[in-house]
Amino acid sequence: MDNLGSHQQGESHLFYFIGPEAATSVLIFYSFFKTLVGKDVVVELKNDLCIHGTLHSVDQYHNFRLSDITVTDPEKHPYMLSVRNCFIRGSIVRYVQLPADECDVYELQNASRKEATLGKQQQQQQAT
Repeated sequence: MDNLGSHQQGESHLFYFIGPEAATSVLIFYSFFKTLVGKDVVVELKNDLCIHGTLHSVDQYHNFRLSDITVTDPEKHPYMLSVRNCFIRGSIVRYVQLPADECDVYELQNASRKEATLGKQQQQQQAT
């Protein structure tokens, strides 16, 4: 089973992790998100807050720094209207929406499959 979930929604892709083996994908996603610095993204949080902004930086824990942010529902979150830059802790991210033309989904899925296959092979070798 792949540990990368992807869903195309209009002109963007949603990315999320699936299952306990998702921890092995940390470096794949870290490298991928680093290539998107300076691009516009939408980060949906677990509390249903969606923040649109320019990706300023990301670290290996999937903590994001966004600049020039706006919220998708300002009436529901009026306290966010005066915020222009933010830090988002990776553990509260539900989805990251990216423009469809900015990402190669197949390359990510193939890298994820290769990593999962290597992990299974290592587990089998340790078991024997």
